[in-house]
Amino acid sequence: MWRFFNPTHGTMDIQEVVEELIHEAKSHPHDAFRVIIGTDSQPKPQDQSVTFVSAVIFHRIGKGARYFVHRDRQPFMRSLRQRMFAEAGYSLQLGAQLSEALKAQGCDWQIEVHLDVGEKGATKQLIREIVAWITASGYEARIKPDSYGASKVADRYTKV
Repeated sequence: MWRFFNPTHGTMDIQEVVEELIHEAKSHPHDAFRVIIGTDSQPKPQDQSVTFVSAVIFHRIGKGARYFVHRDRQPFMRSLRQRMFAEAGYSLQLGAQLSEALKAQGCDWQIEVHLDVGEKGATKQLIREIVAWITASGYEARIKPDSYGASKVADRYTKV
């Protein structure tokens, strides 16, 4: 079961997150917004584990954002490729749950998936495969430097 932390509301489940997203959208009907999912990971060799953090972000364009983070710990992964695909997998799982819960409430919003891969660095060889997986699953994919959902929001909570 996915549990989320929000700095204002504390611990929430997926249904409470959806209710908050809908409340935000209804409270600001003239604002443009985006729903974003991003996942980042932090290997912790000393603990033989990897911390994965997935974030749901409701971005009111030009007016800030609200976010909800889920943290999970998995056994240590040496392979960067394995970790990047695991991050994408977390985002897809969360996207499916979020989409289903939103549709049950009558909302059919496009979800962006922000990936912690980019043209610079060791992850550049993985971009094509991971982006193809995300888009084939029906989501819009963003990579660095445009993937702040993963590289800024989720990343902030991997180090805690």
